[in-house]
Amino acid sequence: DPDIVPECPNIPEGERVDCFPDAGQKCLERACCWSPLNETNVPWCFFSKNHGYSVVSESKPDSTHIEAKLTRMDAPSLFGADIKELTFYAEMQTENRLRFKITDASKARFEVPHEHVQSLSDTPNGPLKYRLELIQKPFGLKVWRTTSPEKLLFDTTIGPLVFADQYLQLSAKLPSHNIYGIGEHVHQTFRHDTNWRTWPIFTRDAFPNGGTHNLYGHYPYFTCLEDTSGQSFGVFLMNSNAMEVTIQPAPAVTFRTIGGVLDFYILIGETPEAVVDEFTKLIGRPFIPPYWSLGFQLSRWDYGSLEEVKKVVERNRQAGLPYDVQYTDIDYMENKKIFTYDMDKFILFIYFYYFSLFIMFYFIYYIISLYYFSFVHSIVSQVWPGETLFPDYTNQACIDWWVDEISRFHKEVKHDALWIVSNLQRSLPGCADNKLNYPPFTPRILDDLMYSKTLCMDAKHKWGDHYDVHSLYGYSMVLATDKASKAVFGKSRSMVFTRSSFPGVGKYSGHWLGDNGANWNDIKWAIPGMLEFNLFGIPYIGADICGFFDDSTEELCTRWMQVGAFYPFSRNHNAQGYADQDPAAYGFDSLVVNTSRHYLNIRYTLLPYLYTLFYKAHVNGETVVRPVMHEFYSDSETWAVHKQFMWGAHLLITPVLDPITDRKATINMHLPADKIGLHLRGGGILPVQRPDITTTYSRLHPMGLIVALDDNKAASGELFWDDGDSRVAHNGYTDPNNLKFEKITVMGVNSAPAHVLVSDGNVVITLNESQIDYDSSTQVIILELGKEYTVNWEVKISVNIDCYPEEDKDQAKCEARGCIWEVRVRRYSIFRPIFDPYNARYEVPVHLDLPATPETDETKREYRVQINDKPFGIQVIRKETNEIIWDSAVPGFTFSDQFLQISTRLPSDYVYGFGETEHPTYKHDLNFHKYGLFAKDQPPGYKLNSYGVHPFYMGLEKSKSAHGVLLLNSNAMDVTFQPTPALTYRTIGGILDFYMVMGPTPEEVVQQYTEMIGRPVLPAYWSLGFQLCRYGYANDTEIADLYRDMKAAKIPYDVQYADIDYMERQMDFTLDQVNFKELPALVDQMRADGMRFIFILDPAIAGNETKGSYPAFDTGIEKDVFIKWPPELSNDIVWGKVWPDYPNVTVDNSLDWDTQVELFRAFAAFPDFFKTSTAEWWGEQIKDYYNNIMKFDGLWIDMNEPASFVHGTVGENCLGNDDLENPPYMPPLESQLRGLNHKTLCMNSEQILASGTRVKHYDVHNLYGWSHTKPTYDALLSTTGKRGVVITRSTYPSSGRWAGHWLGDNYSAWDQLLKSIVGMMEFSIFGIPYTGADICGFFNVAEYEMCLRWMQLGAFYPFSRNHNTINMPRQDPVAWGTGFANMSRDVLNIRYTLLPYLYTLMYEAHVHGNTVVRPLLHEFVTDEKTWDIDRQFLWGPALLITPVLEMGVTVVRGYVPKDLWYDYHTGKAVEVQGRFVDMDAPLTKINLHVRAGHILPWQKPESNTQYSRLNPLGLIVALNDEGVANGSLFWDDGEGIGEFHLCVCVCVCVCVCLGMGIMRNLMVLISLDVSSSINDLFNPGSLEICENMTFLQSDIICCTALRCFQSEVFSE
Repeated sequence: DPDIVPECPNIPEGERVDCFPDAGQKCLERACCWSPLNETNVPWCFFSKNHGYSVVSESKPDSTHIEAKLTRMDAPSLFGADIKELTFYAEMQTENRLRFKITDASKARFEVPHEHVQSLSDTPNGPLKYRLELIQKPFGLKVWRTTSPEKLLFDTTIGPLVFADQYLQLSAKLPSHNIYGIGEHVHQTFRHDTNWRTWPIFTRDAFPNGGTHNLYGHYPYFTCLEDTSGQSFGVFLMNSNAMEVTIQPAPAVTFRTIGGVLDFYILIGETPEAVVDEFTKLIGRPFIPPYWSLGFQLSRWDYGSLEEVKKVVERNRQAGLPYDVQYTDIDYMENKKIFTYDMDKFILFIYFYYFSLFIMFYFIYYIISLYYFSFVHSIVSQVWPGETLFPDYTNQACIDWWVDEISRFHKEVKHDALWIVSNLQRSLPGCADNKLNYPPFTPRILDDLMYSKTLCMDAKHKWGDHYDVHSLYGYSMVLATDKASKAVFGKSRSMVFTRSSFPGVGKYSGHWLGDNGANWNDIKWAIPGMLEFNLFGIPYIGADICGFFDDSTEELCTRWMQVGAFYPFSRNHNAQGYADQDPAAYGFDSLVVNTSRHYLNIRYTLLPYLYTLFYKAHVNGETVVRPVMHEFYSDSETWAVHKQFMWGAHLLITPVLDPITDRKATINMHLPADKIGLHLRGGGILPVQRPDITTTYSRLHPMGLIVALDDNKAASGELFWDDGDSRVAHNGYTDPNNLKFEKITVMGVNSAPAHVLVSDGNVVITLNESQIDYDSSTQVIILELGKEYTVNWEVKISVNIDCYPEEDKDQAKCEARGCIWEVRVRRYSIFRPIFDPYNARYEVPVHLDLPATPETDETKREYRVQINDKPFGIQVIRKETNEIIWDSAVPGFTFSDQFLQISTRLPSDYVYGFGETEHPTYKHDLNFHKYGLFAKDQPPGYKLNSYGVHPFYMGLEKSKSAHGVLLLNSNAMDVTFQPTPALTYRTIGGILDFYMVMGPTPEEVVQQYTEMIGRPVLPAYWSLGFQLCRYGYANDTEIADLYRDMKAAKIPYDVQYADIDYMERQMDFTLDQVNFKELPALVDQMRADGMRFIFILDPAIAGNETKGSYPAFDTGIEKDVFIKWPPELSNDIVWGKVWPDYPNVTVDNSLDWDTQVELFRAFAAFPDFFKTSTAEWWGEQIKDYYNNIMKFDGLWIDMNEPASFVHGTVGENCLGNDDLENPPYMPPLESQLRGLNHKTLCMNSEQILASGTRVKHYDVHNLYGWSHTKPTYDALLSTTGKRGVVITRSTYPSSGRWAGHWLGDNYSAWDQLLKSIVGMMEFSIFGIPYTGADICGFFNVAEYEMCLRWMQLGAFYPFSRNHNTINMPRQDPVAWGTGFANMSRDVLNIRYTLLPYLYTLMYEAHVHGNTVVRPLLHEFVTDEKTWDIDRQFLWGPALLITPVLEMGVTVVRGYVPKDLWYDYHTGKAVEVQGRFVDMDAPLTKINLHVRAGHILPWQKPESNTQYSRLNPLGLIVALNDEGVANGSLFWDDGEGIGEFHLCVCVCVCVCVCLGMGIMRNLMVLISLDVSSSINDLFNPGSLEICENMTFLQSDIICCTALRCFQSEVFSE
């Protein structure tokens, strides 16, 4: 259309999407952009903005589906027959899988009839790991990974959608160049070259000779590794039409297909292996091949006769080669016709199966060429026999015929498996001139002709035109052949082996890489091919060893036999007319024979390991041949490795792939960072078996283990074992040969073991030295198969010297020698420090409330302790259940000056805690995850150490008891989980000082833990109200306007904050007299209205002010409060830089951050809060500010890790011992390579404890925030005379005694909602219940729906504050409009209604140590379903909160624990218990449920708590089946110090309401103010309301109108 002027974007060359994939037209005629370049591979003609579709309507039928109608924009057609109206359909199938489909809105089109891929009938079980965003015009979509921050994975806005009848195109920009997959082709490297490469996909009988042409299989699938985190995703286009895929430098991919629909699946994984897991879940898990098929195999085309086959067998058997399978190719047939054999040359063929005494022959036969009914319609082609008809394997009648023919032939000629070839048909010349045989666009397939060497495209199958199903022919043949295999072989596994394949074939079949050549290129290119087919879900893969075509040289065949011994499918196969290349053909003394024998024996030795890998592939979707980068993705050097590969996770194969002249030449190997010793990776256990000539015999031999220890002297592994032949692989198999483990080889033992212990859990056997052969690093041990054993040994080393080696040791004899004997215990806690007895070491100066004397009466203890001498370790055993809940008698215990390590086995996989790091789930994943713990100014992110340190965890036991463990150590450390299950601590200083609390319930664990570290502070009542804050208020007028608008919207709201904006140049204890001059008056006005005010204080004090102008610094210098260097290094302050600016500067915010810090940030000094004088000085500054500048009600302390904007000190030159700044062992911390002083103080800085002891910041860094908190709380109380509240960022065990905590500078992202629940639950068990996240997120722009759902969730945070950062739009409730404000008000009214209940929970936490935000498992620990739940939580025991955590969700899936529950909004009983149910969750609602048997006190809400506390109280009574409920209410003035008055309303045993009699299964609302009308009370929902109650129990304690009939007084 000449009237359409191309709108050409200004984009990088690498982002151009080719508008001219064909040839013969002019660019501008398509309204595309023309821009010639010097490079011809870059498109000169690329799409303008005129092309594409627009979204005309969009709907969301439910939370997991999106539908849209698309209409084509007005632009010229590329190839005609454009479809005007399209339907877009998206299905969030699982947490990790998104499907979207684009098709004709009015007409059905061909779709792949895949037998395994189906739409799911259920909804995702957890939070989505992705977010789908639709772009309206032109239509596009973006798929985001819901990390923090979100990551864009798949962005189709790079190019337009094109959808014509025979031309469909979609492009997508990707996050990285690490693209793997797309097939089947020869890819000379595993990682794709993204420099404009186009790969056609259309199944074809072609030679894999290194070109870019299409080969046998059809795989429009790729994996993309995003970065060093390992996070990856897969993209699968379910389309079987001819297509091409272009990969370009953006990086981006473009799919062009000539039929069907665009049916995409996006698969999200945390690792590349996880993506393979997701893909094989979708298309079908790989089959487990029979054990014998993992043996070596021989084949060739044209042995000539059966006699020649015998000769091959005999000479290779005489050469001593392990060898399981013999093939015959088409030469055994009569004139190459299927289901026949040559009666002349193969006359004894039918008897040969029984002939050989040396080997079981697995005759694999060749398929093609037979005519019968139900063949592909009206097509005659030519293959081996001549003119041929092709069966239509999509027709059930044909399948039945096929099964019958194979069954009858098996009766005549015995065989064991089926090899199907030439399922890529070759046609006679000539096809009709129509749009199927000659489409308007032909992808760049071989010969540029659709029917070249195959059938005409208009041939008819049951499934459709050959045009659509050509690439499915091999797939359909595999499905039919699998049915035949099952009919013939019955319960025996057998297998099918195919050349042509499609995603899902691996469920039934293996594959080989086709007719390669005997050359050095093809030996190299086989490795990328095997790696790709493992991505495609076909792990049973290999290449023809020594090459199919051409004669193989001895050197080439030698090297190929070496690497081929590690192909999963290991077969030597060559073609007609070439020299024999079976190993023995080169001579019995040849290098080929000798090396083949050697490496095949290694293969057979490792077959149990390989078989286990196939089982794991079948069950878990793991790869067998594994790219190195799958295991070492954090090492970018592995991303392009394609000349090495792995078997599973622990065997690295590095073959020689080039000819060499020097036989002793070495290979330059890339060794990943995990210290692989030769080819065995440390940390793995590989099952092995003595080899033999076939697997039939090798399976009779004893088994063994190769144990490759890692740096921690630990290893783990698995063995799957069955009969190797049954069609259904099964666990619990009992081997008829009663196999034994005869040899265990342990690698990595530095010296001879002192002794070896073998335990099956009941009996422990000690092996003596005669049973241990250290020279060969082996131990010979007899173990029964099928049991679980622990093998321990201790190495003879000189670091730890046994002071009493005799057997009769006891404490008296030990101490008589002047040695140390110490085990200290208590009833509920175990205190067991490990320390240096000769040199005093730093110990954590945090007071714990411990018994004055340990419990010496063992009968009163709930545990017993066993000390293991060699190796040293401690076992803690729960007496009641006899469960071992701590067992550190494992290798690896280390105690050096700057590296302390101890490991323990765990009683179960259920571990919770350790912080502060962002965890994606509440229950830890024990699959070798490591977390660094070191306080840092680091926003939450995956595995990033953040603000606080909590080396405490709670573990569950198999008996459903719980325990907790604290390591009281404040040095930098890490914890590593292992799936054993086990846990390893590594810390770089101090001592190992452990405390254990025994529960046995989860709630009792927290109670006992807080009894020891200190009970949580009771916050002021008003601090439970809603709070608003933002960094970036421009002036006091902005705060005043916000306050006015919140009041006008009638949104409950108690606390307003000021961030550092209120200060003069961000300096503590100052006020900006320009922008915030009226703030003190505004604060007074707000406080008079019942509001409260909190402002921020950072610890760092500016040091560049004129003397006398800044009292905080001047008096600090006078009192010597600031952290300095040790006197032997310098007397100067250790200067940092934080927020304060220099005086008299204008900050240029356009400069980069580091330049701003250098030019504008003042020197800052850090108070040493350990010193008593510092605490006094700090309190004076706070009191002076309150009395003379501005009033406040609470304090918010930030940046107290301590954080600095320079590294170590100004100038970044830390004095003193560099081993403190960069220790010999550096835990895996954020910016690990920058050392410990990154963004904080020098570790050599000196601090002085209250006792006068001088310590290094290296030891107490993690206590800085802790030391800051108590002086702040003390100052608040003494200044205001009221309880108030302190909020701190950096915490340590016992910080909760004085402060609450917010979860830091989070992101405005959907995944943060779930992570906030995880964080709150963790801080609940850490003893800091007053916790919450920044509602709607701190960083990035919030989105309406997300912020609204976050307001609903945040209404149930104990600390409920909406807060965001500077330069971001406002996100407070009144910033979004009236509808948002109304919904926020409604949910906050529920919070305020329930504040008496929340306050009571806070009191119970303060007095008893209970949790407030409570994981479901704390109340329902006997129900194991609750052990994994972190998308719901409780307030105390009685209120269940089920928030919406994903975009677009209107039905939320939640668990109803095993009790009776009432819907809070309706008062109706829930019909189910102990089940997951779908709960309606419109945008206006958060699901709340009240537990039967409980009473919740409530109060009518008001604009703030000052007014709500004047209203009458009420009770929500949720009766259980017996008509009983009980509860309690704590009530006082809400802010007093020292005494608390408890008013308890408990025990409504039987309730008579309005004459209704005894009510059961009823939730009622009770007014306790008999003088008020019931209609004046707030009514949460449609509850039954009782004005007059009769309580049928004489000893009831009740409350009425805030007057306590009975009260108790508690003192602090």
